[in-house]
Amino acid sequence: MTDSQSSWGITMKKLLLFLSITFISCTNATYDDIIAEDLPLKLKWNKIYEEDTLQKAVIGLEWTLSYMGATLPYQNSGISTENNTIEIELEKLGFNPNALEKIKKLKEVIITSEEYQVTGTIDLGRYVSLLLGAPEHYYEITGVPYLLSDLLDNYTLNPERGYVNNSGVSFEHRLVSFSEQDSFNQLFFCEEIDPETGNTLEYETVELMQNGQLRFGIFDKDGFRISHTDPAHSNAGKPAKCMWCHESKIQPLFSEQQDFEGFIPYLAFKDILIDFRSSHHILQNSLFDGVDFQENQQHTLTELLYISFMEPSAERLSLEWEMSVAEVESLLSELPTHIHEEFFYLGNLYDRNEIESFAPFSGLQVSSNVREESEIEVNYIN
Repeated sequence: MTDSQSSWGITMKKLLLFLSITFISCTNATYDDIIAEDLPLKLKWNKIYEEDTLQKAVIGLEWTLSYMGATLPYQNSGISTENNTIEIELEKLGFNPNALEKIKKLKEVIITSEEYQVTGTIDLGRYVSLLLGAPEHYYEITGVPYLLSDLLDNYTLNPERGYVNNSGVSFEHRLVSFSEQDSFNQLFFCEEIDPETGNTLEYETVELMQNGQLRFGIFDKDGFRISHTDPAHSNAGKPAKCMWCHESKIQPLFSEQQDFEGFIPYLAFKDILIDFRSSHHILQNSLFDGVDFQENQQHTLTELLYISFMEPSAERLSLEWEMSVAEVESLLSELPTHIHEEFFYLGNLYDRNEIESFAPFSGLQVSSNVREESEIEVNYIN
């Protein structure tokens, strides 16, 4: 064998070795990606008050997923528990293909976070806040179109409209259009108008979803999807606040309205909404899968999950950070606490936005407020 042949042979062996290593590395990476995608997402439950239980947390999670459009099959629902951990298999929750694709994208980001790498879980409250408190996540998973025109194309609105001049939410006047209720298929289309000029300021939509829940959309005056209502015109806030207020129901008129020429009279419109509300409730109770709409106050268990995360007590943080209550209180001694105006039994609470830098590991950032306009809005899907 000549020197050149020997050199060529060595070079080929090195090349084959390099290609073999590269192939094995790529194969392993692909395999790891597949395994990570197929594994359940693990959520850590941290007890938040004396009567709190893991079962209550699971119910709160089920309502969260239902708000996002999951049908939650009664059998093999994709939710299981072990100790203080809840595991969810996204493919079994009953999401449509588009929603499943979006919620899987969020999972991919979650499992690469420092919190998940260190603890093997994501805090349950953080996960709920990422779903409900981030409007872009909510819109993309539930399928609210970016353009109002695309949403309206799916419905035929009745020519008659209601007029609301005394809203408990809006500071302006509202024109309310609606389509007929065809099983779980209906739209309520609200136009916020300046009562002096008649100019449109904003739009809100409420749709019935196939799993019995309501789907909320907020659009600016040009018909583009936005994360929250303008606080100068409305107290409606973000979609999560709509969920809290509506409680999965078509809301009636709570206050007396004036009659306006060309619009449905107040009392007739009030009766129409009550009839729609009643028929929708019957439809909800006819469902075999999903949450129990007869126990609609269970939605509070969802609210407690994100409230206790965004406003945690030292006791909750001691479980989340795996340190004593005394250590937590010492660590946060310079920070103020407050009492929640509705859930006072949660005790002295901190502001999540002020404490994240003290955590022993970095969690995926959430929007700075779940219900209201946020200084920080996250979007890990697009």
